[in-house]
Amino acid sequence: MFAQLPVLQKLIRQLQRVPYLASKNVYKVAAYFLTSDDKVIEQLCQTILEAKRAIQCCSVCHNWTENTALCSICSSDKRDKSVICVVETWLDLFAVEKAGGYNGVYHVLGGVLCPLDGIGPDNLNIETLLQRVNKSNAVENNVESNKEDIKEVIFATNPTPEGEATANLISSKIKVPLHVSKLASGVPTGSSLEYMDRVTIYKALLGRRPF
Repeated sequence: MFAQLPVLQKLIRQLQRVPYLASKNVYKVAAYFLTSDDKVIEQLCQTILEAKRAIQCCSVCHNWTENTALCSICSSDKRDKSVICVVETWLDLFAVEKAGGYNGVYHVLGGVLCPLDGIGPDNLNIETLLQRVNKSNAVENNVESNKEDIKEVIFATNPTPEGEATANLISSKIKVPLHVSKLASGVPTGSSLEYMDRVTIYKALLGRRPF
């Protein structure tokens, strides 16, 4: 059908590489681009490039930040930096923030362990989390300690086998005495924080229990 439309084929192939874009919608999106005004498409492409250049990961928690080293949460004096909520992705961080009731800081892992997909500890932001949490070891090694005094780590990874395995691995590597907790069982097994309502997330945070 598209044998005589090589450029359209190329566009379809590029759209198929976009995660979360259902295959049945690829052709609709392509049609939208082809029938839109040139200025609309140029503005979209320019905005994507600007976002790519301006937005980066926070040097501490790996949340998104724009043109600054620290995100708005890590740089805020109103946040309780003694409590770290560990999440899989930025979308999960956003879900917790939207739920309200949490005033600590975060650490975005960038995913979960998944050997079948080739995702191991080195592919996640685990080491930087351990450096934040195990800061007391730095004193013993004559290294300047982080100013943060971490008292609690909350594992808010999704209640999936991969999420649980990731949390278990990190917990086993925490070398300093502090309170380690996880979201309460009010979070349904196999669900994703991204799609939960804020009341469920809020109650889960309030009812967190020892890990």
